Amino acid sequence: MYRKLARAWGPQHWWPAETAFEIIVGAILTQNTSWTNVERALGNLRAARRLNTESIREISLPKLEQLIRSSGYFRQKAQRLKNFVAFLGARYGGSLERMFSTPTAQLRRELLELNGVGPETADSILLYAGNRPIFVVDAYTRRILERHEVVSCGAKYDEIGGLVERALRHQEPLSPPMDGCRKQPNPEAHPPSAMSTAERSPLSQVYNEMHGLFVQVGKHYCLKSKPQCDLCPLGSMLKKPLATSH
Repeated sequence: MYRKLARAWGPQHWWPAETAFEIIVGAILTQNTSWTNVERALGNLRAARRLNTESIREISLPKLEQLIRSSGYFRQKAQRLKNFVAFLGARYGGSLERMFSTPTAQLRRELLELNGVGPETADSILLYAGNRPIFVVDAYTRRILERHEVVSCGAKYDEIGGLVERALRHQEPLSPPMDGCRKQPNPEAHPPSAMSTAERSPLSQVYNEMHGLFVQVGKHYCLKSKPQCDLCPLGSMLKKPLATSH
C-alpha cells in the first residue's frame, strides 16, 4: 500500500505547520472536526499573535475560546490547550526541546494522562512535532484496513498501529515520482512547510507519509458510503470489490 500510493502521489507534506507548537495546537483542535475548520482557527491564532506557548498561557480563556471557535467544541479545546501549556511549564519548564528529549514511551504516557488527549492526538504530537517513529491511527486508516481485510472490525488502536509499524519498519522512504512519471494527479496535497520538510529519521518519514497517504485515500476514494474503489490506487488490492462502490 505504501509503495503503490507513494509512487502514485509522492510526498503529502503532512503535517502542514511552521513550528512544532503549531502542530501540537492543530492536533488538539482537529479532534472531531475537519482540517478546514482547524486551519481557520489556526489562522485566527496566528493573526492575533497567539500561536506560541507564552501567549496561550497568558490569554484569557474566553478570548482563546473565541479565537478557536471554528474548530468546534471550542470550550473543551481551549481548556485542553491551557492544560497542555500548564503541563509543559510544570514538567519541562515550558521547553518543547526538553519535552521531546524524554523517551518516547514515557512521554506518550504523560501525554495520555492529560485530559482530552487520546492515542491519536498523543501519537500525532510524537510523530509530527517530535520526530518519533510512531504511527498515527485515524478513522481513515481503520476504514481502509478493515475494507482490505488487514484488520478485523473493532480492532484496538494499538493493535492497528503496531501492525502498520511492523509492516513498514524496514521500508525506506521512496523518492518522489517525476512529474512525467506520476501515475495519478495528487489530490489536494499540501504545499511544503517548515515542519513538513524538516529533517527526520527515515522511519519517521515513512510513518509520516503513510499516514498522509491514507488520509488522501480516505478523503477522496475510501468514502464512508459509496467508496470509489474503481478509481482508487488501492482498488486492485481489494480481495473482493465492495458492493457499495457504484
